[in-house]
This record gives sequence, C-alpha cells and structure tokens, in this order.
Amino acid sequence: MEVLRYAAFTTEPSGGNPAGVVLDATGMTADEMQRVAADVGYSETAFLTPTGAPGAFDVRYFSPLAEVPFCGHATIASGVALAEHGTWGPLRFATAAGRVPVGTDVGEGGRIVATLVSVAPRTEPLAPDDLTELLASLGWDVDDLDPALPPRVAYAGAWHPVLAVHRRSRLARLDYAFDRLGVLMAARGWTTIALVHRENETVFHARNPFPPGGVVEDPATGAAAAALGGYLRELALVTPPVMLTVHQGDDLGRPGLLRVDVPRDPATGISVSGTAARMTPEGAHRER
Repeated sequence: MEVLRYAAFTTEPSGGNPAGVVLDATGMTADEMQRVAADVGYSETAFLTPTGAPGAFDVRYFSPLAEVPFCGHATIASGVALAEHGTWGPLRFATAAGRVPVGTDVGEGGRIVATLVSVAPRTEPLAPDDLTELLASLGWDVDDLDPALPPRVAYAGAWHPVLAVHRRSRLARLDYAFDRLGVLMAARGWTTIALVHRENETVFHARNPFPPGGVVEDPATGAAAAALGGYLRELALVTPPVMLTVHQGDDLGRPGLLRVDVPRDPATGISVSGTAARMTPEGAHRER
C-alpha cells in the first residue's frame, strides 16, 4: 500500500492544498486508514477502493483526527493521480456524502484537470448564538461582515458556515482561537468555516479554518467552494449559469486556484475544477 502525495488546485508542489491519495485501499480497516492519515499529516487523505466496475471506486476521506464525509481537494488530487496512472474519467466516486462524478481532461499546458460534481447543495440559517460565538472565536465584529452576503450554513457534501467580509485585509489578518472554534464546530458537525471576500461578481478570496481535523487552516477547499456556489445560487447572489474563480492559500504562502461552475438548475450539483501537482518524494510513506 502506497500513499501518493499531491498538491491540489495548483500547478506547483509548493502551492495549493496537499492531499494523500491511496489508489487501492482494498482490505484496509477504518482504524488503519485513520492511522495512515494521521501519519501523513495533511488535512485529508483519500482512500480509494476499486469496485470492479470501470472507473468506479468507494472513497473514504480521513483528516489527521477523524473521518470526514467528503473532501474536494483530495477528490481532485485522486482524479489527477488516477489519470497519471492510466485511469481516465469519467469516474464514479461513492462517498459517505453520496455519488460524486469526477471527470479528467488535458488542459492548458498539457496539465491534467479534474472536475468533480458535488451532491445537491443546500443552505440553512445560521443561528444568532452560533454567529455570535463564531465571531468571538475569530476575533471579528459584526461590522467586519459584508451585508450583501448574509451568514448561512452551506452544504455540498459537508457543512460549512459561510461568513463574508467586506475588506480583503480582514482575511489576511486571520488569527483565531483554535480550541474554542473547534468545540463549536464539533458540536454542530461543521467541517470547515468558509471565510470569503467578494472581489467582484465572479471572483472570491477564501480562507478555511479546520480545527476539527486537527489542522489550523485548509489551504484550498473544494467542498467549501462547492458549498459556496450552492449558497450563492440559492440566495440569488449570482445569475447562473456562471463560472466563479476562488483564490485561496495566498495568505499561507500556498496559492491555489479553484474554478466553480454554478449551473442554473437548483437541484444540480456544483462543479469544481482544478489541477494537481505531484509532490516529492512521491510515495515517501509506505505502509507494510
């Protein structure tokens, strides 16, 4: 069993969000997967088990501390890894959140581009007390928020509160209470917090704290990007069909680029596309 390492949503190993990928996890138990993910130490590691049908895999995702129902950046990394190892899309990933189609193609400069289609997204109100605790944990004030993008909890395979700020500099100064925020997120079943700034109609900047996974911040978050696309569509904050660009990781020195395709049909999943760069040393972790 070999763990491959890829940086998702970037063309450079030093950018984007690192993910572990196990292309054949046949026979592994959940405890074994959790132990490997903790050893790898990335925000998520994806474990793929071939089902025997062409392009079909059962997929589980583990952070260093716990299993998560869905992870976008590890899905993109897995799609690119499969293509590099000879298995091209269309692919079908059976995840704890539902069926996630994944396509792969050759893009600009000959880079492999993977595209996932999320499960059907939805949003829910964010309780006033939860908003108060979120802001306190972040060290933010209500005046930091952009009134044009109201707080909500958004889902596209995992739950993410969405908080939008009206100044890009507010994101750059992110410094939050790790344990305090982690307690709230664990109690509510939230995976990351989607903190965003809208530069213009289709361009966003994002940061994603991830204390439930034992990670201070996710550098590029495909699941949250899909949830953001669903949130914008449901609240009529964009006019679909529309392609969004999400910049994430710049403030961490790991810039990433996510393309988010928001279709018109409200029952349709959100597409998230990106490249992935193989990290070295490849397969540095081997489980025997």
